[in-house]
Amino acid sequence: MTTTLRLPSNRFAQYWALTKPRVTQLAVFCAVIGMFLATPDLPDWRILIAATIGIWLLASAAFAVNCLVEREIDSRMARTARRATAAGEISALQTLVFSGVLGGMGMLVLYTLVNPLTMWLTFVTFVGYAVIYTVLLKPATPQNIVIGGLSGAMPPALGWAAVANDVPMQAWLLVLIIFVWTPPHFWALAMYRRDDYARSGLPMLPVTHGPEFTRFHIWLYTIALVATTMLPYAVHMSGLIYLISALILGGIFLWYAWQMYRHYNDILARKTFTYSIIYLSLLFAALLVDHYLK
Repeated sequence: MTTTLRLPSNRFAQYWALTKPRVTQLAVFCAVIGMFLATPDLPDWRILIAATIGIWLLASAAFAVNCLVEREIDSRMARTARRATAAGEISALQTLVFSGVLGGMGMLVLYTLVNPLTMWLTFVTFVGYAVIYTVLLKPATPQNIVIGGLSGAMPPALGWAAVANDVPMQAWLLVLIIFVWTPPHFWALAMYRRDDYARSGLPMLPVTHGPEFTRFHIWLYTIALVATTMLPYAVHMSGLIYLISALILGGIFLWYAWQMYRHYNDILARKTFTYSIIYLSLLFAALLVDHYLK
């Protein structure tokens, strides 16, 4: 009896892990911020809920496909070897069905309860991540995370489209911020997981060009990121609350990036990676606070 009760729980946890819930949560959070920024008032709560669910479902479907495509690579990496696809506990067919159900439900929710523009933009984002990035770019070039970063940067535009049925310049500025944020964020992870990536066979920058080259590019991209985060203030999209927050948060990120470049160790790289997630969350939260208080 005890064993019977445990199996569904374990299986649920395995499928849940395929959706990469922590990454999905950050993406959906950025999409929700886009929804609030798209209107001077509060967004319609029905649109807010439906768009959040639809975007979450399609993002989860994309991550499940990513786990399927990279199952052999994942099996060679300590960080990902326990994924059910890598361990062979969930088959390719089961993963495809799971992803198809999630993706189909997400598209249905977005089309019927939000608007067709959001559905198509989210679907294109799904294809960009699950196919163009995962299948084509990631195994082909060390610039995979730079070129393929656009799909991961799209959530604010998806949220904006859900509320406004439009994607104006302000929404693309938010996409640009995440696009520039992605390389230093991911390369910090790749630095302290470089042995894992070497075993995987993927052409990640620390493996193909070496740690020092990667650390220098983390520093350069962080400088570019801080400059990019000034744009919302420059175009009068946000006010002083955001500007001060962006400068403080960016200054801390620059300090981490500089320390990584000059005095590298794996513990510092872990801290930089962790801070990069906190940084993006607080930066977008500052945009939201500024939006309603300016």
